[in-house]
Amino acid sequence: MLRTHTCGELRIADVNKEVTLCGWVQRIRDKGGMIWIDLRDRYGVTQLIFNEQGTSPEILEKIRKMGREFVIKSSGKVIERFSKNDKIPTGDIEIEVSQIEALNSSKVPPFIIEDETDGGDDLRMKYRYLDLRRSIVRKNLELRHKMMQETRRYLDGQQFIEVETPVLIKSTPEGARDFVVPSRMNKGEFYALPQSPQTFKQLLMVSGFDRYFQIVKCFRDEDLRADRQPEFTQIDCEMSFVEREDILQMFEGLIRHLFKSVKGIELETVDRMSYEDAMKYYGSDKPDTRFEMRFTELNDVAQGKGFNVFDSAELVVGIVAKGYAEYSRKQVDALTEFVKKPQIGAKGLVYVKYNADGSLKSSVDKFYSQDDLKTWADKMEAKPGDLMLVLSGEKNHTRNALNELRLKLGTDLGLRDKKAYKALWILDFPLLEWDEESQRYHAMHHPFTSASPEQLALLDSEPGKVKANAYDMVINGVEVGGGSIRIHDRGIQQKMFKALGFNEDEARKQFGFLMDAFEYGAPPHGGIAYGFDRLCSLFGGSESIRDYIAFPKNNSGRDVMIDSPSAISKGQLDELGLALKG
Repeated sequence: MLRTHTCGELRIADVNKEVTLCGWVQRIRDKGGMIWIDLRDRYGVTQLIFNEQGTSPEILEKIRKMGREFVIKSSGKVIERFSKNDKIPTGDIEIEVSQIEALNSSKVPPFIIEDETDGGDDLRMKYRYLDLRRSIVRKNLELRHKMMQETRRYLDGQQFIEVETPVLIKSTPEGARDFVVPSRMNKGEFYALPQSPQTFKQLLMVSGFDRYFQIVKCFRDEDLRADRQPEFTQIDCEMSFVEREDILQMFEGLIRHLFKSVKGIELETVDRMSYEDAMKYYGSDKPDTRFEMRFTELNDVAQGKGFNVFDSAELVVGIVAKGYAEYSRKQVDALTEFVKKPQIGAKGLVYVKYNADGSLKSSVDKFYSQDDLKTWADKMEAKPGDLMLVLSGEKNHTRNALNELRLKLGTDLGLRDKKAYKALWILDFPLLEWDEESQRYHAMHHPFTSASPEQLALLDSEPGKVKANAYDMVINGVEVGGGSIRIHDRGIQQKMFKALGFNEDEARKQFGFLMDAFEYGAPPHGGIAYGFDRLCSLFGGSESIRDYIAFPKNNSGRDVMIDSPSAISKGQLDELGLALKG
């Protein structure tokens, strides 16, 4: 080893030791009679000190040729630091250098490699290998590493076996777009990169591997945002001989284990909520339950009073901001403009201030008396000092808009504490959802999701009413995982394909291998997949999963560091049987 210690290791107890450190020059401070170098590696920063009077001219010459990010090796004695730095673990000591060597030089980096950098996102993405030297970025990947190890520790302790499944698989029409890979040996045919290992983990259950997991790369060719990447990582799991409750207990246990082992937090009770209640009371299938502000439907008390906006609406629904009746007109107008943004799409906002003296002031006083507004307040459980905010319109659209307003208020009022964690299971999703464009049903989760046992008979007659035996884990308003009890009977799977509009030939072509497997003793089974990148960002307190991926893509799906995707040569295209257009 070129070094005896790391740059984050030495303490006051090491004084008088002769040591050798290697790392990168973070900064050099030359004060004439004294020179200091901050030397950095993955483990921390240690200060090197040189006294001009006691340092040989050869060493001083070497130092003055060095710059930021030079890779150096330095030997000397650990001494107590005169001016201590309580901001770093090594701040009580420094190294009185006797020998120094430049192992490699460096160009001047394009941005400052410190926690507070002057590099913008695009620049840091282009030089990601430099960005990764910053401790703030490295700590994100250290968190990811610890979460990965603790995931394996928990699942291994529960007798799960880690099995790798293929990356070159068959394209399927359901779900997001596939990334496809042309086959050179089978010209005109294509592999797909897996959106998940779904069918393979079900086949493993048929094979008798009754507890499987994999921390696996998955791929989706979809539009990107902060919490999406074209390639992402899942904690993918499956179990045999289980019912829904077994899955919920096992994988609630995983989340509890991660919070305890990684963050030292004992997670509170994990609540359960039906999909129907989530949409009715929060307008979202991933509600943030760190704060209340539940929806109250007001059709019965707000309609029939001559206010056409409400009278013509499918839904009139509101929320209460407790203690905020003193909001100014300007602040309420800002909320109105927020809900009228095109991406939210509400036509307007009605407010009612429940003043401290018990009077009520609204934006619709022309249509509603004090008694009418008091009826609203009673139904919404509002008290003097509260602010009521009401939207109306088509049911689903209005719920979505009010959800956005609720989240904005939660953020503005400081109710979404990043240090607080509230988890819940969302249950009883619809099995299918109708798509107007294609005029057929689509699986809300995927085609292998089982119906709730008591509703299986409705699959032939009223498929739209069938509930799925499915579940999502939501933490702080983020869906971090989801799964279901699977169909394990060939006949029921055929019924499901029929409900989804597959004819027999299509079903056989796409999923014949799975249907055949079901004829060889498939056990009852179910599973779940957690979005590992999302879990990491949640644990780290960031909204972007890119911060927890070593080499992420940008919002256009590009890796600007290696300039990918890129064109390939005509020779490569010819080998693959693909002709260039034009």
